[in-house]
Amino acid sequence: MSIVTVGIDLAKNVFAVHGVNEAGRAGLVRPAVLREKLHELIASLPPCVVGMEACSGAHHWARLFQAAGHTVRLIAPKFVTPYRMSGRRSKNDAADAAAICEAVQRPHMRFVPIKTLDQQSHLMVHRARQGFVEQRTATLNRIRGLLAEFGIVLPLKAATVRRRAGECLEELPGWANTVIGDLLSEVGRIDERIAQYDRHIREIARQDSRAQRLTRLSGVGETTATCLVALIGNGHDFECGRQFAAWLGLVPGQYSSGGKARLGRITKAGDPYLRSLLVMGARAVLVAARNKTDTLSRWAMALQQRRGYWKAVVAIAAKNARMAWAVLRRGEAFVLPA
Repeated sequence: MSIVTVGIDLAKNVFAVHGVNEAGRAGLVRPAVLREKLHELIASLPPCVVGMEACSGAHHWARLFQAAGHTVRLIAPKFVTPYRMSGRRSKNDAADAAAICEAVQRPHMRFVPIKTLDQQSHLMVHRARQGFVEQRTATLNRIRGLLAEFGIVLPLKAATVRRRAGECLEELPGWANTVIGDLLSEVGRIDERIAQYDRHIREIARQDSRAQRLTRLSGVGETTATCLVALIGNGHDFECGRQFAAWLGLVPGQYSSGGKARLGRITKAGDPYLRSLLVMGARAVLVAARNKTDTLSRWAMALQQRRGYWKAVVAIAAKNARMAWAVLRRGEAFVLPA
């Protein structure tokens, strides 16, 4: 019998492959396959289901195996662990490959959308920009920490740190003046990089009709819209908007038992970058809702009065996620009733 399901434990140079036939018996067990031999091995198999963990390089291999005629499924690593026969105490590449092969056969398993080359390249712009933002924050905090050694304590606000550090620059002795001056110059250089990547994101948004439709939603700008398109494409991997919101971790975790429902904090699963963009957009929606009378604004203000500020923000972010999924899935603009 031919191989119908294959599990691959990805790595940098040596991969583990586990394949089963129609009877569920192992028919292909390769605990050590070199990187240059992996594509040749999988391409030689008849069309089958190939499962891999969603990790570094997974989307690249998924596109290669799809081109060879296989059906590829990417699984979050946390969903693979329960299917490892040796459990958590004994882990190796061969056991991981067998667990992936078993997990991919489950009828209700959740899979990660496979990204195209354009999606990955657009997402790289976001990752690079976010890296520069974090680098700028770290540099400003370094300036605050160093100046505190001289009794100059600055607040957290970035603009204040820049201004006050520049004002007291001449008062610093010797090398301290040189160091703070260099760090301020580094912040200026990073600002230019971030502005450059903001222009890249605007250009991506102008060239993508899906992103343009998304920007018509309240609280969704060009950065959020292009990130949504880069992560989920047309949204066909999700059955409904609620599932997408759960994938982003914007739904409360459940601790229910004995017929009593207990809802806790949001799960914060999924991509933290996109979730933070939606939350920041939701905060802007809530601020603007004070001066508006449309349906969304009235609902947001009533929710804030009833449940508090932060719960209202998360609820708006979840609603925006569901509406964004509807826009991408249906291919048309989402219009709220007046």
